[in-house]
Amino acid sequence: MIVADTSALVTLATARTVETVVEEFDVHTTQTVIEELQETSEHDDIHGEAAKNVLEHRNEITVHETEDTDFGSSRIDEGEASCAVLARKTELEFLITDDLRALPELQELVDAKVAISPIVLKALVKREVLEPEEAEDRLDTVAEERNWLGAPIYRRAKRLF
Repeated sequence: MIVADTSALVTLATARTVETVVEEFDVHTTQTVIEELQETSEHDDIHGEAAKNVLEHRNEITVHETEDTDFGSSRIDEGEASCAVLARKTELEFLITDDLRALPELQELVDAKVAISPIVLKALVKREVLEPEEAEDRLDTVAEERNWLGAPIYRRAKRLF
């Protein structure tokens, strides 16, 4: 079971993998994340299209209501905080986020492994659902479309492969 926040779900949709991810994994998120995706889907850009794609698969993602939390900080936004609450109340393997600034604080809040979304691409390779070259191509597409080229998240993601 994985919990994914808004940024991770948008990335997975940008990588054209949402359908595969929801087929291969037990994916959970929060109502707060769904609301953020709905807001993002109103934008006429790559992020808006990705958010729409995730929302098309909403019935295959388990969505949880979470109570308000004081986990928010200058690094952890409302969506990430709601995922941390969910992670604390459930047994899961991963909390997936693409916010590198929030990642260390999130790791302190939950027992699960907190990781960036390209780890899901790597898991799909390990499950032999994606070929390594295809996963790397999808990562490169994400890097171009989400402005990751040269960014720390892209370097970290490339090390996974």
